[in-house]
Amino acid sequence: MAIASDRIKIFKNANGPVITTVDQPVLEKDGLYFKDIDGSGELKAFSDWRLSPEERTDALVKDMSLDEKVGQLFATSRNMAKYPDPRMKLPEGESKKDESGLLDENPVENASIFAGYKIPGTTDAIRRDGMRNFIVRANPKPEDLTDWINQLQHVAENQAHYLPVLIISNNRNENGKIVFGMNDAIGIFPAWPGTLGIASAILGDRIEIAKDFGEAVRKEWDAAGMKKGYMYMADVVTDPRWQRIYGTFGENPLLNGAIMSNLIPAIQGSEDGVTTDGVAVTIKHWPGGGARENGFDPHYKEGQWNVYATENSLEKFHLPPFQDAISCNPASMMPYYAKPSKEKSAPQNDINGQPIEWQPVGFAFNDYFISKLLRDECEFKGYVNSDSGIIDNMGWGVENLDRAERIALAINNGVDIISESYGVEYAKEAVARRTNGYYDEHPIPEGYTLEQITLDEKAIDRAVKRTLTEKFALGAFDNPFRDPKGAVEAITNSADWQTAQEVHVKSVVILKNKDNTIPFSTEGKTLYVKGIDQTEKAGEAWTKALREELEGRGVKTTDDLDAATDALIMVSPNSGNYFSATKGLLEIDLAQDKVVADFSSEGLPLETTHEETTAFGIKDVPAIAEPIHTKGGKVLGTLNITMPWIPKNLEPYCDVLLAGFDTNTKALFDIMFGLAKATGRLPITLPAGDEVIAVNEKGVCISPNDVPGYLKDNYLPEEMKDENGKAYAYRDEMGNYYQYGFGLKD
Repeated sequence: MAIASDRIKIFKNANGPVITTVDQPVLEKDGLYFKDIDGSGELKAFSDWRLSPEERTDALVKDMSLDEKVGQLFATSRNMAKYPDPRMKLPEGESKKDESGLLDENPVENASIFAGYKIPGTTDAIRRDGMRNFIVRANPKPEDLTDWINQLQHVAENQAHYLPVLIISNNRNENGKIVFGMNDAIGIFPAWPGTLGIASAILGDRIEIAKDFGEAVRKEWDAAGMKKGYMYMADVVTDPRWQRIYGTFGENPLLNGAIMSNLIPAIQGSEDGVTTDGVAVTIKHWPGGGARENGFDPHYKEGQWNVYATENSLEKFHLPPFQDAISCNPASMMPYYAKPSKEKSAPQNDINGQPIEWQPVGFAFNDYFISKLLRDECEFKGYVNSDSGIIDNMGWGVENLDRAERIALAINNGVDIISESYGVEYAKEAVARRTNGYYDEHPIPEGYTLEQITLDEKAIDRAVKRTLTEKFALGAFDNPFRDPKGAVEAITNSADWQTAQEVHVKSVVILKNKDNTIPFSTEGKTLYVKGIDQTEKAGEAWTKALREELEGRGVKTTDDLDAATDALIMVSPNSGNYFSATKGLLEIDLAQDKVVADFSSEGLPLETTHEETTAFGIKDVPAIAEPIHTKGGKVLGTLNITMPWIPKNLEPYCDVLLAGFDTNTKALFDIMFGLAKATGRLPITLPAGDEVIAVNEKGVCISPNDVPGYLKDNYLPEEMKDENGKAYAYRDEMGNYYQYGFGLKD
């Protein structure tokens, strides 16, 4: 059977959009072409591209059935037949595909943390249940991605109305390790450094790097037919132990806001919102996920609270980057899972200086933070897309509500799409309960009204109008199909690979360069090479890869310390697990088998302990450095900063210490060996040690969780400070503080 990509029909309007279709009828009128969205043979308002997206949406929503509307309220992960996801539980028997071989037709149970839904095969999801928003987490080749998206669009044709499929993805344009739900795909699209690395490059060079990055994302994603991203994060880093730090742009609200102002228009196509060649962005995580209580993540119970320990920190630090983002009209905003804690917080004001309302429910259910603060005060005009899993495992503050009630409460309080939820039947149940007498026999949960926990069509229409307006503005109705060859040209053969590599180089920060060791000449030298990762196995594999890369550059290496003249130690730590709580705080020391305290599910320290390893092999660093220094050699070190690591177990033993941020090794070596100049600057502050992030028996951190690193000295006891009045930032043997904005020039 021919796949949809081989059957695309193209109709070009001289002064209008290109119309693409496989089987959906096309109308010709006055020498112009129009997609016949309802197949009626009549040019209706929703098919007329000469009208505004708002006008077309209003006409379409009036013509849609309730079943069609409900399908627009949800987004869920969708497997690709050629790239099966081992996390999904398939039923017994042979794997099922559609006739094209592209679509996965297996009914599956979602095995992720987000939910436990049973999800039908792709065709049933689109045609039977009306689902149109799918998250792709596979890492396919560009041509396979485009073929798959085209097939989805074809399946959506010839229904009551052609409602295009919107494919959503997390970041795909940064280097790093694959993490489900954060960085699902790496290495296929031109790979820039991590977002912290982009911030480092910007600090040392120019803000326009954010624009360059955004334009590359827009061009590549649009070419593949992928039109919406769950990205990027405007969150300000204020607690160093948060698992999501590596997806941020650092700890300075002003820098984060400036990046948003350049990045959003570049991805979407304009400052006024999305364009037909643009990609919709979803800014995360309203109203600022960085205010973590001792780093606990709200994917689990310990992290369910947003805590604002210092007065007005919400207004001063966390909201400003979101305000800058909102001024650029981002398509959507994603609220975080957590809920605000009045009991654990100091007084907080809104952007008008008035006290906030403390509603102890997750931000996606929080009427004040969505309807009042986000929409009324910050004047956000887009739609609200919830984070994944709020209907099941991360429904903080609404644990007493069932699935149908949670869906209704979220939609009624301003959410327009619920992510990672196959909630079609539950939404219909929420509509039925408004009038079917369900609550005559079942008590209404305490604290709620019937209207809050059931749905009417008015609330659904509001949500659907917002999301369909975006799809019209993106050109998804008129021109949903893409050429797979064009995707390959825009992605695989793109000049963006070289541009990205230049930013990798600019992201490198020289933290230490004792006796001007770099640029380091390898002539006549033999390097002992050690790669350190979180596990022994990963470290061994990385060491082998590093030696091969260096030898490919003509550098002589050895695994015999006695035969080495100098040493290279490259450390890429990792801490904890994104989707589950550790037994205690997330460890940010470069540590191996470190004994640390357990914490309770309430976030309080216990008397019991456990061991943590972030860098297996870090114990070997002194034994490597001592003989090298004895014979007059140099120790070259690198540290991959995905979190604000405490470098005290590495820095003192190194003559050189470079920082990267999921920066590739080629860029690090280019700086180290003098082939390029370093300009990067730290976008976050590295803490001095455990003492400046200590948590007492009441769960209160000595340095507040809601204040950026460069300001934490203002809150630390005077007796902790040195002669320069500093305590929080790490100070190396050269007297330099590893604080925000620091970086040496070579």
